[in-house]
Amino acid sequence: MIDPIEIIQRYYSPSSEAYRILVAHSQDVCQMATEIVQAHAELGADLQFVQEAAMLHDIGIYLTDASGIDCHGDEPYIRHGYLGAELLRSLGYPRHALVAERHTGSGLIMQEIRQRGIDLPEGIYAPQSVEERIVCYADKFFSKTKLGKRKSLGAVRRSLLKHGEQAVIRFDALHQELGLRTEASQ
Repeated sequence: MIDPIEIIQRYYSPSSEAYRILVAHSQDVCQMATEIVQAHAELGADLQFVQEAAMLHDIGIYLTDASGIDCHGDEPYIRHGYLGAELLRSLGYPRHALVAERHTGSGLIMQEIRQRGIDLPEGIYAPQSVEERIVCYADKFFSKTKLGKRKSLGAVRRSLLKHGEQAVIRFDALHQELGLRTEASQ
């Protein structure tokens, strides 16, 4: 068992706006991910791991240039998952690193990475394990700029459409597997 807040505090000052945003967003994602694990016991997801990974999936945002969320790094925001994964690997958390690396969008595939000119090394950037899929899916329902507000299913799909139809198709597959009954009416 790890303490995600202790890990986050290694890189973020608890008095910073970036810390407040990261922790609030991660708690929202963690809450929904917990609901998914509990609603889909048939998937056999590791609840403790999902909760830890949900809290740490965005740890790399401070390394990016995203002033709207008080992050003043040099890297493009699209790389935050990869950067967070590298950080988590360096701490000895390779499984948590995979969640960070694979949660961006509805997952990224190498063809899209190349087409969009995203600076990522060869790798797998789409969620593979059930725990990776749960955190990726739950993350889509929460923005870092509208904390505490769960997006509707339609809003999630619209936000992903700007990344192409394949992103929506991948999200719809996640929804088919992991969706909660309350989302059907949203």
